[in-house]
Amino acid sequence: MPAATASQTIGPYWHLIEHKEWADLTRFGAEGERIEVTGRITDGAGDAVVDAAVEIWQASPPADERFPGYGRSATDSDGRFRFVTLKPEAVPGNGNQTQAPHLSVVLLARGLMTALRTRVYFQGEALNETDPLLSSIEDPAERATLIAKPIGAGAWNLDIRLQGAGETVFLEV
Repeated sequence: MPAATASQTIGPYWHLIEHKEWADLTRFGAEGERIEVTGRITDGAGDAVVDAAVEIWQASPPADERFPGYGRSATDSDGRFRFVTLKPEAVPGNGNQTQAPHLSVVLLARGLMTALRTRVYFQGEALNETDPLLSSIEDPAERATLIAKPIGAGAWNLDIRLQGAGETVFLEV
């Protein structure tokens, strides 16, 4: 019988974050409205999380040979991550509800025993008010932790706080 292996919080695929091209979901020639999504990950003390892998997935536009719909970025020495992707559109939800444009996010880092999951919504989207997930968060301050703000033409920023004051809303799966 083989020996049991140790639990790893993000391995054995940590080497995949060394491929910086994975953070550009448009690298295969995807067409559409390109956007840049950036952010900074901090811990409960406000210190940068410099060893995280940030993954995004989006249902819209649909993945194809020119648009993978999935990307991965490492945080830098200041805890920052960056993606280039296509602006997502609204997608069907449960029943008759429509989900606002968003990115699904998974965070992996040293010290996290399980991946953290959250979303990135975009400030100013009309469907944010009726999105099933956003509208289920009663506290406006907590809801705001999921909404990226524009920082320039086609550029959005959402900082992620792992715990403490201003902690990002994380989802149970």
